[in-house]
Amino acid sequence: MATDCLFRDDAYLKECEAAVAAVADNGGIVLDRTVFYAMSGGQPADRGTLVLPDGQTIAIDNVVYADSSKTEIAHVPAAGSRPLSAGDKVRAVIDWEPRHARMRMHTALHLLSAVLPYPVTGGSIGEKESRLDFDIPEAGLDKSKIDEALAAMIAADAEVSSRWITDAELEANPGLVKTMAVKPPMGTGRVRLIEIKGYDLQPCGGTHVARTGEIGAVQVTQIEKKGKQNRRVRLALI
Repeated sequence: MATDCLFRDDAYLKECEAAVAAVADNGGIVLDRTVFYAMSGGQPADRGTLVLPDGQTIAIDNVVYADSSKTEIAHVPAAGSRPLSAGDKVRAVIDWEPRHARMRMHTALHLLSAVLPYPVTGGSIGEKESRLDFDIPEAGLDKSKIDEALAAMIAADAEVSSRWITDAELEANPGLVKTMAVKPPMGTGRVRLIEIKGYDLQPCGGTHVARTGEIGAVQVTQIEKKGKQNRRVRLALI
C-alpha cells in the first residue's frame, strides 16, 4: 500500500493522524499517510514521535523508503519500542525545528545551483551547513560574488511552488535535471517539480520554504577542489 506523503503537498504540516498499514520484518512501521520525510536526495530523514491513543509515544529514529519505487515509507522506531500491528491508529509528529532548518537550506541550495549553472555531482543538506558539488572545468569561484547573488535572490522573496509533470514530459525536457549522480525518481508516472519563481525549476522530492525570504541570511563558508573538475561549495545559515 502506497504511503500518502503529505509533506510533498504541504511541508509545513507538523503532524497528522494515520493508521499502521504494515510492519516490516526489521520493525519499520509503514503508515497509510505521513508528515515524516524519508531520507532521500541528500536530505536527512525527519525525526519525531508516533503518539498512540492512550498517550504513549514511540520515538522514531529514522525514516526510509521501504520499496524501490519509493511509494512506501517505513518509520524506524527506537530500540525497545512498543510493537505495533497493522490497523493501529497513531498521530505522527515531526521534530519541527530541524525540519524547518533543512527546508531553508534545501531551498538555498536550489538558489546556489541557479547562481552556479553547472552540472551538480553531489550534495548534502544539514541544519546549519550544506554543500553542493559542481562539475566546473575552471577554478576561480568568487565567494563574495556568490554571496551577493544569493542575498539578492533571498531579498526578492520569490515564491517557491511545486507541481507535477509526467515521466514522459521530463524525458522530453532533460535540461530540467541538474544532478548527475542522483536522478529524479521515475516509474510511478509522474515527477514533482520545484519552481523558485524567476530563478529555478528542477525535479525535487524534498521539502522547501514557501518564499525565498524565509531562508534568511546565508554565506558561502568554503570552496574546495575535490578533483580536476569538481568544486565543492559549502553554504551556511548565519
